[in-house]
Amino acid sequence: MDNVEILKKWVAESSRIVAFTGAGVSTESGIPDFRSVDGLYNQKFEYPPESIISHSFYLQRPAYFFRFYREKMLPLDFEPNITHKVLAKWEAQGKLSAVVTQNIDGLHQKAGSKKVYELHGSVLRNYCTRCRKFYPAEFIRDSVGVPKCTCGGTVKPDVVLYEEGLDQDTVEKSVMAIRSADMMIVAGTSLTVYPAAGLINYYRGSRLVLINRDETPYDSRADLVLHESLGDVFSQL
Repeated sequence: MDNVEILKKWVAESSRIVAFTGAGVSTESGIPDFRSVDGLYNQKFEYPPESIISHSFYLQRPAYFFRFYREKMLPLDFEPNITHKVLAKWEAQGKLSAVVTQNIDGLHQKAGSKKVYELHGSVLRNYCTRCRKFYPAEFIRDSVGVPKCTCGGTVKPDVVLYEEGLDQDTVEKSVMAIRSADMMIVAGTSLTVYPAAGLINYYRGSRLVLINRDETPYDSRADLVLHESLGDVFSQL
């Protein structure tokens, strides 16, 4: 039995699947990731991208931060792909209990997923840092310079920047879902960004599946590894 057939069999037998997803899930929708050859880290900017999307840079050079953010991190015109859609379908069928994602693009919800724990926040949520008024992503996109609230405060995207901590409630709910999963599918992530990658250690079952084009530090611990395109794998599911 080949790996995809094993995966199909496990999915059929499972009822509390948790999917842990990273940038590789969204690249097949056309959204660039950070670490690949043509990813953000390999493009030329005045400052390293990991510096630009840090909390201290946001505070020190907000205008430059928002220029970069609008150009490179506001994917509003993209659509969910087969991976997003299959995961949403499994949830509707009662097979998948949650998606835990490192992505900030909202494509899981756009595909129909209801229980999505966004470890790094979402570009779709933006709040005034002074009065907490909510603003949609289009407000950030269409504003000029540093986006300002009607009260005069800065409107900040609800995304976790470098140097910022993860939302504790989101982490706790993710851990609970992973602990109670009877199958865990890790898809499209290099598993090198912490603390998010460390959440996999809470999985207690014997069906840990890693689907990623490249090797990850967790390959040796997985029960099934597929170094293949997510679109190819999920189109067979």
